[in-house]
Amino acid sequence: MRIATWNVNSLKQRLPRFLPWLDERRPDVVCLQETKLPDDALAELLGDELAGRGYQLAAHGEVAWNGVAILSRVGLDEVVAGLPGAPGFPHPEARAVAATCGGIRVHSVYVPNGRVPDSDHYRYKLAWLAALRDVVAAGPAAAVVCGDVNIAPTDDDVFDPDAYVGQTHVTPRERAALAELQAVGLHDVVRDRWPGRRVFSYWDYRAGMFHQDLGMRIDLILAGDPVAARVQAAWIDRQARKGKGPSDHAPVIVDLDEAPDGDIGPMVPPPSNPVTKRGAKKLPQA
Repeated sequence: MRIATWNVNSLKQRLPRFLPWLDERRPDVVCLQETKLPDDALAELLGDELAGRGYQLAAHGEVAWNGVAILSRVGLDEVVAGLPGAPGFPHPEARAVAATCGGIRVHSVYVPNGRVPDSDHYRYKLAWLAALRDVVAAGPAAAVVCGDVNIAPTDDDVFDPDAYVGQTHVTPRERAALAELQAVGLHDVVRDRWPGRRVFSYWDYRAGMFHQDLGMRIDLILAGDPVAARVQAAWIDRQARKGKGPSDHAPVIVDLDEAPDGDIGPMVPPPSNPVTKRGAKKLPQA
């Protein structure tokens, strides 16, 4: 089984990229974030295309913002839209959908950004993560949490820790909240396959960040013990971040039971001379 997650940053805009990618990579389960479409509009946009490829669809969206979905061709049962017990800002947002696919409980999540450390939105992010932890802790163990968690787990997951001082995504409280989620029995399967390596999933559109490999790893697949034991490959599809009209995120892909593209996937290397000197580059918004 191949499971993928991708923050597409507007599915309507990304459609010319998304459908060819779906045909090339042929994932069995796809978790999407930032679809930015209400459910009826998403079904109208993709329904026939997905049905022709054998996918069922579960979506939880809203107009213009947020939005998550699960596509599956290995079954789609016990669908839950939204995150039980989660706070709103001030109202619940379309940030989570779950379903059972091929015997695995799949959670597609788009964690709040947090905006500014210690802001109301930052506290909302922490409370939302606590609600997600409680849902996952309730079982089953055969589960995956897939999506844009808006947290770089460690300093190894950003191009330069100095560039992120005073920013969200790297603060101790956010990382502690993510660690508490993982402590219910979830493995960061990409990092397990790539210990200590420079591997990112997000690059800002501005300032040539992708071409200099100035990125972050904030898109994760976290797997419970029964699923992690089946992992044969875990990789980030950098190829999907190249070319015309990409999302600012790349898909993350995990292969269970077999590895058709090799045990670490068809990894696209970063630039031959990426910027690695600490302090050499600042964030575009800094």
